[in-house]
Amino acid sequence: MNQPGESLRDRKKRRTRAALERATVRLAAERGYDHVTVEEIAAEADVSVRTFFNYFASKDEALIGADPEAGPRIAERILAFPGEVSPFDAYRRSILAEITDELNNARDLWLLRKEVLMQRPDLLVRAFANSAESEQLLANAVGQRAGLPESHVYPRLLVAAGSAAFRCAVTRWALDDSVALGELVGEALALFGTGLAHVPHHHEGGS
Repeated sequence: MNQPGESLRDRKKRRTRAALERATVRLAAERGYDHVTVEEIAAEADVSVRTFFNYFASKDEALIGADPEAGPRIAERILAFPGEVSPFDAYRRSILAEITDELNNARDLWLLRKEVLMQRPDLLVRAFANSAESEQLLANAVGQRAGLPESHVYPRLLVAAGSAAFRCAVTRWALDDSVALGELVGEALALFGTGLAHVPHHHEGGS
């Protein structure tokens, strides 16, 4: 699916990145993650090894497949809700919408990646953890909705807690996918939501 305003060059880059991710996951599932090389991944995706390293610093990164556009996309969702939607609810609904979209668009890849990651539990948490840059984008969006400065603890705490809840839900889903990932994440977010659902009064000094 093409993204609005996306150039031909951007589309080609996105497709190459996706091809490398698919090749990594597929080969790892077939042969075992530790038995797959970067050279084999590049060949499977029909690109050079140099091209592989233009997109990923390592085989681990290609397996994890963190989407560099996810942070900006979720932040945009948070800001797009009507004004009456609380910052917490905007964050919660944006995260759940992202999961639903990703699973609908690439469910087979997600499930196969999960299978491979079970071979490497050390990578499981990394696979679904927001980068510091993405967390900052989301915290800024939450802060903007809440009318709080970037330095305030509330938006940072909400996003950090949300990331932790997400990782816990994914770990549960990795062990048992009889329950939908979105349901598990929603349950995890609800557990801490009561304490962060209400925006605190702003005091000078960001506390």
